[in-house]
Amino acid sequence: MREFILDSEYIELVKLLKLLGIAETGGHAKMMVESGGVLLNGNPEFRKRAKLRPGDLVEAMGEKIRITSS
Repeated sequence: MREFILDSEYIELVKLLKLLGIAETGGHAKMMVESGGVLLNGNPEFRKRAKLRPGDLVEAMGEKIRITSS
């Protein structure tokens, strides 16, 4: 499991996927979310701009990312 340390109030889902290299581009990240390929806290997440906060768990492309605070 990877850990992403948040240095602001939240990060949008597609930005996280692109930043961590899980998605190659912003468009790729949007397609992943729209197709149901991303889970947020164990449930399919279809909101591209879902606000991720500390404690959230994202699963995509076989990777798990826990959002933590600094």
